[in-house]
Amino acid sequence: MGKPSNRKRTLGGMAGIFLEESKVVKAAYKVRESGFIKFDAISPYPIHGMEEACGIKRSSIPYVTFAAGVFGLLAALGLVYYTSVTNWPINVGGKPMFSLPAFIPIMFELTVLFAALCSVGALFYHCSMPKIDPPTIDKDLTSHKFAIFIPENDVGYGEDRIHKMLTELGAVEVKKVAEY
Repeated sequence: MGKPSNRKRTLGGMAGIFLEESKVVKAAYKVRESGFIKFDAISPYPIHGMEEACGIKRSSIPYVTFAAGVFGLLAALGLVYYTSVTNWPINVGGKPMFSLPAFIPIMFELTVLFAALCSVGALFYHCSMPKIDPPTIDKDLTSHKFAIFIPENDVGYGEDRIHKMLTELGAVEVKKVAEY
């Protein structure tokens, strides 16, 4: 009688485990050339050229960061203008009511705050985080092994075909990953 889970369900698939960085990059190119588009490469650290090999497009997070920073700057400008000129105007030492140099630190801080918080939020959204209890393909993928994962809903999915292809590409092990 509990609530139905709103957690995003992921299909199972096939994963090829590799021991060498160069082999997994070459395998990613070949998997993409074979017509698969939803596959994923898993590594314990960033690998130069992997985005290109997997066909990953440029992230939209820098645009979110820029827009949020501009919004933070304008919000800070509006805040200091409203408080200094409209809400509580106090003439201190004959300086103008709206003295921009005095407000630069506030504008800088709100720009950075909005940009940083929105960047983290966009990262979590794009990565579908947090993932609660994700499946474990291989415990060593976090230290020294690499993997190519092809989900069941990818174009041209066939277990025998994928097993043969990943083995030919140098995978030391090919596993069936169950749904979670």
